[in-house]
Order: sequence, then C-alpha cells, then structure tokens
Amino acid sequence: MGDAKRLSLPLLRRGDLVADPIDQFTSWWEVAQREAALPEAMTLATVDAEGRPDARMVLLKGFGAVGFQFFTNYESVKAAQLDSAGNAALVLYWRELDRQIRIRGAIERLSATASDEYFATRPRDSQLGAWASPQSQPLSDRAELDARLTAISERFEGSEVPRPEHWGGYLVRHELVEFWQGQVGRLHDRFEYRLADGAWQIERLGP
Repeated sequence: MGDAKRLSLPLLRRGDLVADPIDQFTSWWEVAQREAALPEAMTLATVDAEGRPDARMVLLKGFGAVGFQFFTNYESVKAAQLDSAGNAALVLYWRELDRQIRIRGAIERLSATASDEYFATRPRDSQLGAWASPQSQPLSDRAELDARLTAISERFEGSEVPRPEHWGGYLVRHELVEFWQGQVGRLHDRFEYRLADGAWQIERLGP
C-alpha cells in the first residue's frame, strides 16, 4: 500500500485497545466484513514431525472466548501436523485496511456435534466435495477426482449428505494475539496480547 493511502490510516494507540483480545478482534472483524474482500481468509501455520514449518490458507468459521475455529479433512497433511504438534498459528491480513492479526495457541479438535452442526450449513456441493476429495493424497489426473465426485453424488442422490468421519473442525485456543496497523514509513503500530497467569497483558512492540 502506497504512502499516500497510508496517510489516511488511523493510528493505533494503547488507549484505543480494550482489555480482552476477542473484544478487540470483534471490533476489527466488523470493519473487515464491510470493507475487506475475503475477511475470513487466514494463513494456518504448522510444523511437521521434523520441526519444518508449513503453511496454507483456510477460512475462519467462528471465534469467541474459547478461541478461533476452522474446518478441514482430518486425513490431510495439515491435520496430521496439528494433531502431532498440538499447537498452531493463524494470520489474517486485510489489505483494504492494512491490518494484520496474528494468533498463536494450543489446538484441539471440535466435538463431533459441533462439526455436524457446521457441516449441515454447508452448500450441498461442498458437502459432496468433503466426501470425494482424498485431501493431500496423490491423484492420477482430474478425471479421477471427477469420477469420485460422480460416485458420491449417486450414493447420496435424493438424501441428505451426512458429515464424513474424516472431516471436522479445529479450535485454536489463543494464548497470544497481535494486532498490527500499517503506517507511513514502515513505522507500524503493533500491540501484543499475551496470556499470563490467567490475565491478558498488553504490550506495544517495535514494528
């Protein structure tokens, strides 16, 4: 984003922040929903068994006092990394606002009930896709994937599509949340919420 555009961006001051990071996230989220093209898109960062970093885009599908939720295939590479490491990091960046939020914390699977409830709200095409896709596994060509989808569509023709056992949600229990507001000359405003002894500590960080 050019400096001319940055001149119109608000400064982020310590006095602007509320005590709880979820309340702060909510206020930024409401603005992003109005002004950002895809506010729910976020990077999910993990590590593999050898400690090598990995990352990909997922969609934020809920947040609250206990953490941040997303859904995926439990047989995927990222799921194996999440289950093994037990921790993850998330990054949301809203270019239209030049705002970034970083989240780190322990991760756990959502209950089957919570996953069922969300799966029931998905478009039917997405429900069928969750059954058809062997996520992260090799495919000979596109035709193989299309054939899998055709078979699944025929299997559930005329009936509701249940959630496959290999698909469901995760919860990142936030222990660190950082709010970053872009500014002129790379002198950005950056504040970190860190959980310590059950209370949130807020500290300004150098950009």
